[in-house]
Amino acid sequence: MLTGEFLFLISIFDWMNAATFEPGVAPQAIPNALQEQPDFAVTADLEAEIDELITHYPKKRSASLMLLHAFQDQFGYISRQAVEWIAAKLELQPINIYELVTFYPMFHQKPVGKCHLRCCRTLSCALGGSYKLHEHLCEMLGLDSEAHGAQTTSDGKYTVEFVECLASCGTAPVMMCNEAFHEGVTVGKSNEILANCK
Repeated sequence: MLTGEFLFLISIFDWMNAATFEPGVAPQAIPNALQEQPDFAVTADLEAEIDELITHYPKKRSASLMLLHAFQDQFGYISRQAVEWIAAKLELQPINIYELVTFYPMFHQKPVGKCHLRCCRTLSCALGGSYKLHEHLCEMLGLDSEAHGAQTTSDGKYTVEFVECLASCGTAPVMMCNEAFHEGVTVGKSNEILANCK
């Protein structure tokens, strides 16, 4: 019987040996359409940052996650055009980048609000009241607390979503507002966080 560790190594090996870009061969299509970005353009500064990031890795493909982070920092989400550009830059197929975007929840497949609110829903936070916190935030912003995935207000200002462990189980419930980390968040404290989110 194969152990979990062995299966993990096989999956990594398969990913590392996935089909790469071949000149003259049509790239493999990604199975589900990502959001379009009609104004997509890579600036000279971003490309210089990308080129510098790639130098830190023995193989180009190893820089995939860092390039995705750089694009998300620049554009706020990962579009179809970004996936295709990164794939071409790293001499990979678009599917190789797409599978990373759809596997890791920290990558956004559509734009998020200026104030991105993430509530931890893992066990300690769930027991500490994170479901009530999430429900309250959704209610305050006119969103559906029962809907799956991230939700953004119609004005594009706020996005609320559940996330997995934010690594502060002893101070549950915890949440993040953009990159700011908040512990022991009560309903009252969440109201303050919302009021201060500019």
